[in-house]
Amino acid sequence: MNDWPEGWSGDERGPRYGRGSAGAQPEGARVMRQVRRGGPAVPPGQGAYGRQGGQRPAAPPYGVPQQPSYVDGGYADGHTDSDDGYGYDSGYNTGQVYGRPGGDGPGGPGEGHARGPRPAPNWGRRLKWTALTLVTALVVTSVATYFWADSKLHRDVDLSKVIDRPEAGKGTNYLIVGSDSRAGMSAEDKKKLHTGSAEGKRTDSMMILHVGDNGDTLISLPRDSNVTIPQFRGSESGKIRPAMGANKLNAAYAFDGPTLLVRTIEYNTGLHIDHYVEIGFGGFANIVDAVGGVEMTIDEPFKDKWSGADFKAGKQKLNGEQALAFVRTRHAFAASDLQRTKNQQKFLSALAHQVATPSTVLNPFKFYPTMGAGLDSLVVDKDMSLWDLASMFWAMKGVSGGDGKSMNMPISGSTGGNLVWDKAKVKTLVDELKNDETVTVSGN
Repeated sequence: MNDWPEGWSGDERGPRYGRGSAGAQPEGARVMRQVRRGGPAVPPGQGAYGRQGGQRPAAPPYGVPQQPSYVDGGYADGHTDSDDGYGYDSGYNTGQVYGRPGGDGPGGPGEGHARGPRPAPNWGRRLKWTALTLVTALVVTSVATYFWADSKLHRDVDLSKVIDRPEAGKGTNYLIVGSDSRAGMSAEDKKKLHTGSAEGKRTDSMMILHVGDNGDTLISLPRDSNVTIPQFRGSESGKIRPAMGANKLNAAYAFDGPTLLVRTIEYNTGLHIDHYVEIGFGGFANIVDAVGGVEMTIDEPFKDKWSGADFKAGKQKLNGEQALAFVRTRHAFAASDLQRTKNQQKFLSALAHQVATPSTVLNPFKFYPTMGAGLDSLVVDKDMSLWDLASMFWAMKGVSGGDGKSMNMPISGSTGGNLVWDKAKVKTLVDELKNDETVTVSGN
């Protein structure tokens, strides 16, 4: 379909400016007047071109119909857009085709022109949102860490099965037990750590940690202490079992596990145990390795083929294998078990101090492996919460820093190789702990 007016042909278009044109200049005469919207309606009977029947006008003799020129706001014939009543200005004459008056570009003041000064940043608002973001991240991380850690605790000990318990005193008493459990250890691990392959579980160390308002006290109970194993309820059968008479303290654990050990300690001391915490050989070594080793100062060199200990005197860092050998050694000392309990207290204090250093707490690559190794290795009572565990940990750290007291259970002598407690001193010690008073008794 040909869109050109009648009478036009391709050869009659004349010179044009543009693609394929031989013309060198644009045709000013081709500038069309703006279409006026809202003008008078076309009279009836006339077409779009104003002729009867809508017939198009005859084509001019040359190319494009001649149009009046638009110069300086008016046409060549002297009238303006405003004369027609429309008041329309195309903007070509003043450079206002795009943007703002004065030829400004699309983005405000013309391109290449200097922009106005930016408003000063609202640092108070930025700091507020930054602080809010950090606090939110900290809260979310803390809550997630709490639930993660809480899910790792092995709450396997039910202290409600312990019978004839003494009344609870002031403060909180934790029974901390190091067992010779080899659970989860391979044959290679047992050989490396010199643990042997004995069946069952026994206690290598037992300590009572009292946490109170008048100072914290850590008391070691020698495993060879001569005690009475009283009547008790079996942890498996639930039946009442008869007393076993005088025996070594660690035999109670071997006979019926944690609940009988708690029952025996409460019966022989009169002190109520609030919480129970136990860790095995493998778990202990893993914690030490996770924290990157523990620095110790060893006063005198010693060796022990049973534990694998081989230490020189002086300051040194112990890894998990060396630490386990250090806390288990007793055959190398004249005081045997009493010296071992002192070494255990010394090492646990150093371990608590190492775990609480900023290099561990503030380093997630060390903090989470250390916490994970510790929680995976612990067996606690059913009522133990993370807050209770944290309280125990900080109390041990405080004792190591001189804010509390560490001692052995007072000993008066021995019988048949068993250590006999000093009854008078033990009574005074227990009374002071029950009333949460400063401990005045000294141990061996």
